[in-house]
Amino acid sequence: MINEFHTIAEPTEGFYKEKGSKFLAFAFPVRNEEEIKVHLEALRKQYYDARHHCYAYIIGLKNQAFRANDDGEPNHSAGDPILGQIRSKSLTNCLIVVVRYFGGTKLGVGGLITAYKTAAEEALSKAEILTIYSKTKFRLKFGYDQTSEIERALGEFDVDYEDKIYTADCEYIGYLKDEDVERLEDKLELLPIEFEVLG
Repeated sequence: MINEFHTIAEPTEGFYKEKGSKFLAFAFPVRNEEEIKVHLEALRKQYYDARHHCYAYIIGLKNQAFRANDDGEPNHSAGDPILGQIRSKSLTNCLIVVVRYFGGTKLGVGGLITAYKTAAEEALSKAEILTIYSKTKFRLKFGYDQTSEIERALGEFDVDYEDKIYTADCEYIGYLKDEDVERLEDKLELLPIEFEVLG
């Protein structure tokens, strides 16, 4: 099962110029469509006088969603070449926007494809690539007397805790790499606890 994915660590920029037209590329790590919207709106506001704001993104781990937008350029001449660059580096959770200032000379579809591809490539060439893992959310309920045993078992895994609740019982909610879920279940099998996979 594939649960290892790649994304960029932080925003980067690229630039390409052809026959007076300027192509400003911006790559962002994103997790959802709300974040994408925020970046697009900020760039549209900042570069309000640009002719086109073309973009592409891939988000999600196991269930990936993607989109390519030509923003008024000829069909498939802008969004697709940008998307192609994200795919060529096997990235997800990544948005690239290329802002174009028209220089007065038409570049033709071939010229546009080259320009958008090169600008996007330029931005990604500066990016630090991170490995991210698909994780499963779980809930663990146990008695206080088992805390040290549970902590010891969990200590062998890379767990991101969302919450640790101490009431009459203890409840841990966290995330675990997909492939570690079964191993943790095996470790906790003999303990009188509740272990629930939340997805």
